[in-house]
Formats: sequence, C-alpha cells, structure tokens
Amino acid sequence: MRVHFIAIGGSAMHNLAIAMKLKGYQVTGSDDEIFEPSLSRLKNHGLLPSHQGWNPSIITPEIDAIVLGMHARADNPELLRAKELGIKIYSYPEFLYEQSRQKTRIVVGGSHGKTTITSMIMHVLKHLNFKFDYMVGAQLKGFENMVSFSDDAPFAVFEGDEYLTSPIDPRPKFHVYRPNIAIISGISWDHINVFPTFDIYREQFAKFIDCIEPNGTIIYCADDPEVCRVVEESQRNDIKRIPYHTHPHGIANGIWSLDFNGTSIPLKVFGKHNMQNISAAKAACITLGVTEKQFYNAIETFEGASKRLQLLAQGTSTSVFLDFAHSPSKLKATIEAVRELYPARKLVVCFELHTFSSLTKDFLSQYNGTLTGADVAYVFFNPHALELKKLPPIDPNDVIQGFGDPHPAVFTDANNLVDVLLQHNWGNSNLLIMTSGNLAGTDLQHLADEVVKH
Repeated sequence: MRVHFIAIGGSAMHNLAIAMKLKGYQVTGSDDEIFEPSLSRLKNHGLLPSHQGWNPSIITPEIDAIVLGMHARADNPELLRAKELGIKIYSYPEFLYEQSRQKTRIVVGGSHGKTTITSMIMHVLKHLNFKFDYMVGAQLKGFENMVSFSDDAPFAVFEGDEYLTSPIDPRPKFHVYRPNIAIISGISWDHINVFPTFDIYREQFAKFIDCIEPNGTIIYCADDPEVCRVVEESQRNDIKRIPYHTHPHGIANGIWSLDFNGTSIPLKVFGKHNMQNISAAKAACITLGVTEKQFYNAIETFEGASKRLQLLAQGTSTSVFLDFAHSPSKLKATIEAVRELYPARKLVVCFELHTFSSLTKDFLSQYNGTLTGADVAYVFFNPHALELKKLPPIDPNDVIQGFGDPHPAVFTDANNLVDVLLQHNWGNSNLLIMTSGNLAGTDLQHLADEVVKH
C-alpha cells in the first residue's frame, strides 16, 4: 500500500510515517518546514522529502491513501489535488483507527496524565511480552518510536488527545478512536481557542464516553468531581464502570513506594499524581488479563516518559527537573510532586506560557494560586509566540495579576531569565522547569548542567 503524508514533519506525523514504513508500506511525504528531531529521524529512515514545500504534481492516482496532518491548511494544494483524484483522505486519528479497527483499543483521555498512563500501560505490557500496537505523545525508554503497528497484535494502546482531528475535521481526536476500554484521568479546562467555555470542554468527555464500543469499559478517576459527573450523567447502560483512586503509598528517604497487601513496592517515579496514574494503568492492565502480581513486578521498573518530571541534572544538594506541564492543573500537580519529594529544599519554579490558552489574557486567571508551592517563581513568555499565534499582546502585569499570590517575576527575554537563574545560590535548592516549548530555543540540558555546577 502506498501512503502519502501531507505535513510529514510533525511530531506525531513523522512517527506514524516511520511506523508504516516499518510495517512494509510505501511511504512518501511533504512539508513546508521540518525541524529536529523530525528531520534527522525521517532522513535516517529514507523518508525526508527531497525539497521543502507543497507540490501537487506528486499526488498521482498510484497513491492509495493520504494522511493529512494538523500543520497543513484546508486549501493545501496537495490536499486539493488528492480530492480531485478521489484518493482516500485520512486524518491522523482516522488512520490510527483504520489500522486498529479489528483490535481491542485502549484509549487514555483526560486533561492531564494521558502520556504517563499510556506509557505505564505500554511498559507493563512490554515487560510481560504482550503483543500490542501503540501511539504515545512522548519518547519512552525501551521503545524506538512513538507509534507502532503490526498485523498480529490483539491490542492497541492510544493516548487520546482532545484537540482537533485535522484542518478539515473539527472532531476531537479521541472521539475517532472508538475505544473498547476508555480512561478519563481528569477534566480541567484547556484549548480555549477550540472550546471557549468549560462546559463545552467538559462536553467532549461526555461524548468520548458515548464513543465507547458496545459493552466496553470506562475507567475513571473517582478523585476528580468533574470526571465523576460526566460518568454518572452518561446514559450508557451497556458499559462497565471502573473507578480508581490515588494508590496507597509511602515516602522514605526520597523514594516513593506503593503499599499493597502489607508490602512496600519501591518506584522510580514520584508524586501524588503519579500514584493516581498508576491506579489507572493498573485497572487497564487488569482488564487486559494482567495479574496484580505481574503489574507490580513491572511497574516498579518504570522510569517515566520523556519530559514528564524528567531529571535533567543532579548534584549533592540540587536537582533540576523538566516537565511538559502547561495547563493550570498540571502546574499545580507537578509543583506539589517535587515539593513532596524534597520538602526541606527551596523550590525555584520556571514556567513558560507557550500554548494558545496560556497566552490568552482572559485565560490567565485560571492560573491563580498554582504557584503556591514554589519559594521563587519565574514566568516567561515570548512576544513573538503571540505574533505567530495571531493573539493580542499581553503585558507582564496581566501575567502577575492572573497568577495572583505568590506574584511571579515575569520575563519576555529568555537570555535575561537564564542570567537570573545562573546567579542564584543553588545550595539546598531545586529547579523545576515547566514548558511545552523550550524557552525560546534555550538549551535546557546545558542550563540544567550549569545550575548544578553553581
């Protein structure tokens, strides 16, 4: 089968393209800009387009299917040519569903914890030699790619994003996957450019439950009242409901452990939110036939996903963590996790406003009180990012007012922020960097190493 990827350079798209080549498909692609690490990974697999830009002449009747990425526009010339020729056009999630429609699909949805729960399930299944396909939004140790498909795997584990399916399909991605087993980890307003009110946002999770296959299962966080509300209000009488809570746990000498049947199971991850994530992953794995003993033997070796409370550098009295957190609920949970692990150390928090929602003035009040657990707080935003997203400018005072007490110091120049961080006295102090970007191109690993040196 020959498949052409329009906007092949995206994080999700290039991983899917590589996965389909490894499955034996003939894969081509195009894009108007491709950056690292997509560029090198596509090149290594012989999939890097010979030139950047759109060329409708390469869309021919010999192509069996088009996969359309979110980076493309609805008037993309290659897309228009494919429509003229009557070639089957899939969005990214539609193609994933097509590849897995005969499999048992486990889809992890929620405003936070999606990537980690998906990664935990994948880790356990791999540890136990289960065959499964997958799609996850971060690099995970032991997995070369973020997407994989095969002909013989009975299961498919997908991270279920609530963002739009494609430039020509406004459905949330996780509605397309039609899970047999669905997970909702939490509901906290996000993506206000698509869901302008919290009620509209919450409604997407109610629809997600409606998308579960007949006689399927919903696994949900019973510690989140909004999640409980959408589950309880669902009219689906044919699905099994499995609530989960924060897993009983303990902390000793900086090591978090699970409490189970009078035994203590040490972990390589930490934080109350991860104790919730583990409960969700356990419920899903048990549903797939994993025993409790097998689950606990596997989960104690889980080291986390890339950029999810990732330890960048560590010294005798200083640790530097990087986390993908960007929504208010993620900020609060991540800060609490580091504070719980190192209660005696000073905590310096550096957060970048990077997403559409976080850079919208009217949304800033949602961050009120999220920095309470920090001893020192810095917030950075790049005015150029506002221009790229075609958003009205925001003033540093808007940010200060939005976050409330404790008031953060606000920076719009990443170099100035780095200079301030390097001037800190880092004795008995930790640095937590939270961003879905990279602080305007800052080498975060180098910054972490320099902080530890200081």
